[in-house]
This record gives sequence, structure tokens and C-alpha cells, in this order.
Amino acid sequence: MTRLIVAAGGGGDAVAAAMLDAALYGAEDDRAVILTYAWDRLLIDPVPGPRGPDNFSGLEPVTPAVWSVPADARPIPPVGSTLPRLAAELPHTFALIDPHHGVAGIARQLDELVGHFQPTSIDLLDVGGDILARGDEPTLKSPLGDALTLAACSLLNAPVRLLVAGPGLDGELTLDDLRSLLGPLVHRFTAEDTEPISSILEWHPSEATGMLAATARGARGTCEIRDAGLPIPLTDEGPTVHEVDLDDALSRNELARAILSTDKLDQAEAISREVCGYSEIDYERNKAAWLKDQPAVSLDPDTVLSQLDEFENEARDRGVSHTTFRRLTEVLNLSGSQREDLRRLLISTRPERYTAPLWRIT
Repeated sequence: MTRLIVAAGGGGDAVAAAMLDAALYGAEDDRAVILTYAWDRLLIDPVPGPRGPDNFSGLEPVTPAVWSVPADARPIPPVGSTLPRLAAELPHTFALIDPHHGVAGIARQLDELVGHFQPTSIDLLDVGGDILARGDEPTLKSPLGDALTLAACSLLNAPVRLLVAGPGLDGELTLDDLRSLLGPLVHRFTAEDTEPISSILEWHPSEATGMLAATARGARGTCEIRDAGLPIPLTDEGPTVHEVDLDDALSRNELARAILSTDKLDQAEAISREVCGYSEIDYERNKAAWLKDQPAVSLDPDTVLSQLDEFENEARDRGVSHTTFRRLTEVLNLSGSQREDLRRLLISTRPERYTAPLWRIT
């Protein structure tokens, strides 16, 4: 009795998939297979774009086209990945989406998984809802991963339920943009639902899934995220999960329709430039090149706490109540490798401000 959950954009979607599986089904000995990208932020993986099987050692074959990522798998330097640690801390099987053969390749992986496991259900899960974007929205930043999985799932000869968790929390489409597109309420996460992933939230860099868990735990206000400082409302809609008709989503998502016949990632990326005006992998390439030229900054506690006070005073004036450690790391001009050291410093010196996994400003 296997369930299959496709983490639409990888990263935090895989963590949310584990939380959803536990919340809806709960059986310790019957966890879903989670199919997900190894496509992490540059603070985890300094190499732009998604990873494929050749970027890991220790993967285990599931089908001819699908490999699972066990706890003892390792990314081959210089790349990085959160998946082995997820596999070590969660009871799920994490299977690797390889997008390098375009939609055709992901569709083949899905076909093989369905044939191998005969799953009782297939869910496509997206945190935030940018999978419902048309492609021309000015706030849209990372449509390609979601479009690839949406297109591939639409080709599968089996029913797929599309779920959107935490509508608006990724800062790409607002809740107002999404409200009319959301279908029935499937679940509302509670603080208890976050317990199975509580250890993950202490180190995983996903901002959207972090806010999803924080709102489930009762956090409300405005959270500032990313290097650009996007303000995200933390509302009662934050911890919700809605079903959306997959065919309707495909009809709306111009990029997903345009890449349906692709068999290479480069093709899909070129089409993204045409449809959306950009590729998020280009953004990663440009940012990686910029980061490479930045001088190393030491983490001096006194300096950091002084700079933090200045940032928080300015953030309060903007009406901000919370922020993420990713945002703080970038505001303080620290490197991604210093994020965990920063988190430990702040929690040890001002523990009352830690609203896990967010930092409370007011």
C-alpha cells in the first residue's frame, strides 16, 4: 500500500510532503514515496540548476530511470544537497527527479514508479501556489521546476491530485491572486502536525515551508524573506492545503503547456526565456558568479548583534514582525555556510525571539 507524492518544486516541497503524509495518514510503518528534485538554494548547493544522479554517490536503483537517495548517499563536490539528511531524519523514501531529459524524462520516471509501486494515490504538492501562475506575473521568480512536474503529471495515465499548501507563502503569487483558483480545503495544518518535521525545520533553508509550519504553530504578522526582503502576510490561510483541478492548472500555466514535448532541460529553459522572459537557472548562474567574487566576512558576535539591532529597527518601521534566517544571513552579508552559526548565536543570545523556525522582530 504505497502512496506517491511529487514535490512540485523540490526543496521545501519535499519537507511539506512529509508533513502532509504524516498528517493525513499517520502510520509510522507506511510512509509515502516522495519524488523530488535535488535543487537547493545556492547557500546549500553553490552550483546553479538541479542535480542529476551523476551528481551523487550511493544512490539506490528503484527502476531503470529512478534512483532513491538514502541517508548514506553523498553529493559529489562541489555540489551540495539536503536530500541525504532528509532521508536520515525522516522515514520516507526520497526518489530523485531528474529533469535533464525534460518533461519526457520526468514522465518516464512517473510511469515507471506507478508501474513499480502501484500506488493507491498520487499527489502533486506545491507550497505557495506558483504552480498556478500564467507565466507573465511580475512577482514570479521560479516557474520552471513546477512547470516541468505539472506537465509531466498531466501526461501520466493515472489520476493525479494537485494540492497547494500555504497559498501565497512563497512570495511569487499573492493569496488574493490565488483565492479564486483554489478548490476544496483538504487539510489545515496544526502545531501537532509539524512535530514529525520539527528537527528538519531547525536546519532546512526553505522559507516557504518554514512559514507554512510557523503559521500552523500560530505565527501571525508579516514575514520578510529572501535577499530582496519580500513581505509575506502570515494569516489564517497560511497553514491550509487546497485541492486544485490539474487540468485547470495546466490550462492556466502557459510555460507547462509550452514544454510538454521537451526531452532536454536546455529546451525547457529556452522556452522559459521565451514565455516568461527569463530562466531562474540564469538568475542562479548570475548570483553564483557574483557570490564567487565576494570577500569572506567573519562572524563576529558583537558586530552581528549590532547590525541585527539596526536591521530590526528598520524592519519594524516597515511593519515587519518576523523574518527568516536566510534573510538574516544575506542582510548581515554572511555566506550560506555561516547560516547555521548565525542561527545558533541568535538563539543562544536572544532565545525569546525564536519563533521556530522564524525569527521574531516584534
